[in-house]
Amino acid sequence: MALARSSHPGPVVAVTAICGLLALVAGRGIGTVLVVLAVLAGQLFVGWSNDYLDRDLDLGSGRTDKPVARGHLQPRRVLIAAIAALVAAVPLSLASGVPATVVHLAAIGSATAYNLGLKATPLSALPYAVSFSLLPAFITLGLVHPHWPLAWIMGAAGLIGVGAHFAQARPDVEGDRAQRIRGLPQLVGETMSGIISALFLAAGAAVVAAATRNPIPLVAFVPAVGVAIAKPRPAFWLTIATAAITVLAFVAIGAPYDQS
Repeated sequence: MALARSSHPGPVVAVTAICGLLALVAGRGIGTVLVVLAVLAGQLFVGWSNDYLDRDLDLGSGRTDKPVARGHLQPRRVLIAAIAALVAAVPLSLASGVPATVVHLAAIGSATAYNLGLKATPLSALPYAVSFSLLPAFITLGLVHPHWPLAWIMGAAGLIGVGAHFAQARPDVEGDRAQRIRGLPQLVGETMSGIISALFLAAGAAVVAAATRNPIPLVAFVPAVGVAIAKPRPAFWLTIATAAITVLAFVAIGAPYDQS
């Protein structure tokens, strides 16, 4: 149970489920299972490596929700789990082909760069934008006829990723500041992080609405407003709801992944 909590289960499940849904509607068929497993492995690696690398920071910040920082889980066990997840992600990704694998590993690498230090710099949002925008490409490059997704799809995903970054960092802004973390959320503060998160999430939904010429994705504005005004931790779950509604609207509209 402690190992599962250390993986950042909320984001892991949300990202994996959304990618699975997108893979299914993109036409991956039975290959959707392999997409889900590959994304799951990649997300587990990112989550576990984050907890392993941040163990001293979490301890200094008094994070009661971190099993490693509280001594409920040995750091070595988390490290082994992270390595195992990364090793599993490679062959699972290769089932989608080499181009898709390169893109997925690039997304994982971008997230790892965040864990290794970009989180403490003004470039902290960049890995989220890169990693989120590459996930649709991992799906479409694994099709029978591989292709890159439309630019607006990748752009919308990147915007949602930046919104997720501010929402995820928001509950710990003050503790991170005390530990001399100077990422964008720490620089702008907790309140402004909520507003910025909501704006980027709403922008992602607006891009989908504009590109498809359909207002349905704008329903995501409702939870996005909640992100700006809710307390930090409830706002994080509203962030997931906003992203999920945007994706579900995209699927319901039947929007294309490419110009064909």
